[in-house]
Amino acid sequence: MIVIQRLIKDRVLQITALLVVISLFIGRPKASDISFATLWSILAMMTVIQIFEHLHILDYWAYRLTSRAKNTRQLTWWFLFLAIFASMFLSNDVTVLTLVPLYLRVAKKYQLPEILPVTLIGMAANFGSAFTPFGNTHNIFLMHQFQIDLRQFFGWSIPLLAVSFLVLVLLSLFLRNVPVPNVPAEHIHIQMRPTMFAIAVACVVFAGVIGLVPAWLGAVLAIALSLALDPKDMRDVDYAVVLTFAGFFIIVSVVGQIPWVIHFLAGLENSEESVYLSGVFTSQVISNVPSTVLLARFTGYVEALFYGSNIGGVGTLVGSMANLLVFKQYMIYGNRPHTRFFVGFTIFNLIGLILLGCAGYWLTVR
Repeated sequence: MIVIQRLIKDRVLQITALLVVISLFIGRPKASDISFATLWSILAMMTVIQIFEHLHILDYWAYRLTSRAKNTRQLTWWFLFLAIFASMFLSNDVTVLTLVPLYLRVAKKYQLPEILPVTLIGMAANFGSAFTPFGNTHNIFLMHQFQIDLRQFFGWSIPLLAVSFLVLVLLSLFLRNVPVPNVPAEHIHIQMRPTMFAIAVACVVFAGVIGLVPAWLGAVLAIALSLALDPKDMRDVDYAVVLTFAGFFIIVSVVGQIPWVIHFLAGLENSEESVYLSGVFTSQVISNVPSTVLLARFTGYVEALFYGSNIGGVGTLVGSMANLLVFKQYMIYGNRPHTRFFVGFTIFNLIGLILLGCAGYWLTVR
């Protein structure tokens, strides 16, 4: 019942469901257009993420690292480092949901800056998730859709991460650097045996993403482990993401059968530059996940689409789901006016988009 209530309240899923209903009046989706391997992998990742949340792995490292900070800039850098690394494996959404409230609690207690550090944590989560094939859902989709091998993928993601890191360092210099009191580390006990099982299952899930094993195998093992640790955790798995992606496939399948849409998008996606720019700009309006699913149907320029969709996650509030979650968490835990945060978040994100966008364009056409 709790799962159903959460699904009903999910705004993104509501909009997707409405668009699916409308699309069914236009045409019939093709089963071949639905990537079931992608759906299995996303379900597996959402379950693994919930397992790691249950084990408090990210909380443990967050408290351990932040207790060593001596000033505001160092504290922010520790959070950025953790956000980048954690999002590579736990997704940008979970990273934001964990680190933003933690930072804001520390900031409130010691009267620290909020707007820029929280904005940078969100950006770092987006950047880190772009580095791995399983860090975000559209990378998982691209891996299954185009059968990308690991060498090729990391050939794209390593330069992107390097440039992204430089952008974060540059923007962090705008932060006022003042001493901070010692942040005490809370005692969090790590259960070693469940953690090792979780890592083993995660490896199987990752193997499914890159095609070494069937994608459904990782999902089955992840669900089994979650049920063994605590059956209640399965209620907290983000099933809305899986259903939303299924909805995207249905919508794109129908839209892809409309002649004028085919003609328009095929003409728009006829070069690496146009695919890249389309990915960046459409992400600013409809978010990078649906943008990736839509554009992938009409192009073979996978590298350009990879850069466009991942860089497009920076910028506007709707660029990625993680951006919306940052704003939502700030509304709950923040201590400054929400309008002021929105303005600051947008300004720094747009600066990041311009810097990273130029670098991404060079990486695409080089």
